[in-house]
Amino acid sequence: MTKKSLIFFLYFWVTLIPVKADEGMWLPLLIGKNTSNMQALGCKLTSEEIYSVNHSSLKDAVVQFGGGCTAEIISPDGLIITNHHCGFSSIQSHSSVQNDFLTNGFWAMSRSEELPNPGLSVRFLVRMEDVTGSVLQGVSPNTPEAERSRIVSEHIKSIESAAMAAEPGYLAQVKPFYYGNDYYLLIYEVFNDVRLVGAPPEAIGRFGGDTDNWVWPRHTGDFSLFRIYADKNNKPAPYSPDNVPYKPKKFLKISTKGVNEGDFTMIYGFPGRTQQFITSDAVSLLVNQSNPHKIHLRDIRLSIFNAYMSGNDTIRIQYASKHAGVANAWKKWIGETVGLQRLNAVQWKLEQEQMFTAWANSNPELSREYAGLLPKFKRLYGELAPLSLVADYRNEAVYAVELLGFASRFKDVLAEFSDSTLDTVKVASLKNRLSSYASTFYKNFSSRVDMEVFAAMMYQYHQQIGGDYQPQFLTQVNNQQQDSWMQLAYNIYSKSIFTDSLMVLNLINDMDRSNAQIIASDSIYKIYAQFENIYQSKVDTRYREIQDSIDILYRTYVKGLREMQPDKMFFPDANSTLRVAYGKVAGFSPRDGVNYLYYTTIDGIAQKSLQSDVPDYKPPVKLMELYRNKDFGRYAVNGTVPVAFIATNHTTGGNSGSPVLDSNGNLVGVNFDRCWESTMSDVMFDPNYCRNIALDIRYVLFIIDKFAGAQHLISEMQLDG
Repeated sequence: MTKKSLIFFLYFWVTLIPVKADEGMWLPLLIGKNTSNMQALGCKLTSEEIYSVNHSSLKDAVVQFGGGCTAEIISPDGLIITNHHCGFSSIQSHSSVQNDFLTNGFWAMSRSEELPNPGLSVRFLVRMEDVTGSVLQGVSPNTPEAERSRIVSEHIKSIESAAMAAEPGYLAQVKPFYYGNDYYLLIYEVFNDVRLVGAPPEAIGRFGGDTDNWVWPRHTGDFSLFRIYADKNNKPAPYSPDNVPYKPKKFLKISTKGVNEGDFTMIYGFPGRTQQFITSDAVSLLVNQSNPHKIHLRDIRLSIFNAYMSGNDTIRIQYASKHAGVANAWKKWIGETVGLQRLNAVQWKLEQEQMFTAWANSNPELSREYAGLLPKFKRLYGELAPLSLVADYRNEAVYAVELLGFASRFKDVLAEFSDSTLDTVKVASLKNRLSSYASTFYKNFSSRVDMEVFAAMMYQYHQQIGGDYQPQFLTQVNNQQQDSWMQLAYNIYSKSIFTDSLMVLNLINDMDRSNAQIIASDSIYKIYAQFENIYQSKVDTRYREIQDSIDILYRTYVKGLREMQPDKMFFPDANSTLRVAYGKVAGFSPRDGVNYLYYTTIDGIAQKSLQSDVPDYKPPVKLMELYRNKDFGRYAVNGTVPVAFIATNHTTGGNSGSPVLDSNGNLVGVNFDRCWESTMSDVMFDPNYCRNIALDIRYVLFIIDKFAGAQHLISEMQLDG
């Protein structure tokens, strides 16, 4: 290729993948590189105010909540706010038919009423450090992959151990970024005493439910309040009545001034996973195979849940969290598929790859390292596709059956009893864990629901997955009429010990070789074992080998992309580490003739409540009384109360509960969702469609104050404006 041709190609490469001001999940350690872009959008903060090790900064007010969400500190006494859906399982765990906090809400009117949540923790990022040089010391381009992996693993363990020895009481993790081109050490402080303080009723916290999930306009009061407790030295400690509210280095001031179109906003949180660098073959696999099958399987499961939950309050409470979890990804995958198709993402990626190929072939040295990458991707994704289908059906059909998932937890203890020598200490530990899990499992389990799920999922697996991957009990099913599968399910469930919680708990508590054999011989366990044997013997090893090979290719591919565009700021894919995203408050037009405002108000709740045929649109009577009486207090704006707003911040799963901050770093909202049209942003960001959805902090305050009457919580906060 001539130099002139290469310049021509690279010109179009740059125009194809511009740096979008709103795109990106940036490492806070390096946020200084983004300062000029942020200031151009209206930010008034310095990089030190956003992230600092030497003095308190905004990072010290943000925590990872429960491992999968974000929360922020809003008072000097460790009060934190996150989403209702992030606190949902904790709220559910304290609920019963007699004391239904899901339906009625919960508000601790004193510190003594705040409820502990065993197993719930939050963690602060203390600092992060680039340790790439140390991790990759002794690694060269010619180092064999197995040797590279060994060296990297040893260096990571050494760095983590040294860090925790130097700073006792902290957790140290080294994580790869850019597919292992960079590595960062992250130091965390973890608190395990986190208590429930307040939650609105579901009719507020999940208003709109599945009907509105991933949708704009939105009117969901998606928040809950917790408090971090520490020992008397303000250090992490297990739950104890003697613990006291945590005194944070930093808490967020709250702005009641609201937001306007075009205002700067910033999100600080722990986004889970994005895939911005994947190739056209990966996007095609996602859009044309994986998502459609997973969506179909969850369609079926949700319809079964809905049928039982609508007619039985006990099942409604038992399956509320499960239903929300299943529906969340289901709707996201639908929107993601539509969005990627609308953007013609496969073709866009192909054009991107053509530019990369042109650059790679521009000189012999580049060609040796990069020219063969894309054909290798294509071959590997071709091998992966059939195995990926089996893996998807294993996750979305086999393990959609709760009893099969529960049975899988007995694998380790049964293995111990099959050994000639018994490790009594290990067995005791496994029994304790099983007993604890079983008690929780059966509290939220209905054999009637699960039996119907079993029938539907086994039928789908039988129909869609090739005979080589069919377990023995499925190959013996001759009648493929769907109606007959319920009879099969009944025959299995009526004989299984796993449907009898008391029997299972007794077997666990009195576990010996005889009881272990009873469990291993049970029909449910045998079905689980057949599926697992098929997967482990015919799928897992090769599936992992291909995935590992693909990740290794991505390491080189991403290195090449960064080398080809040395002046472009690349952000690393999300990996549940603390990130900064920023953008502007903005409405959008998702399709012809439709223009969305950037905000919603309580008027919309009243309007939706008139749709009596939509169960998700039934707000509490008291809320509507406040609305009719215009009893909005100091939270009124132009005769109403703001509820939610949208902006162009780049977010994903894990950003739920993240603080939405104004140009001065004050809390103006709590992030809780994305618009359905923007769910493809995990793969491809489009500023014309990508919008994060935030709960307006003024609606939060209104609910706490006027609806709940919990003014003591408002008094803890520092309100500005």
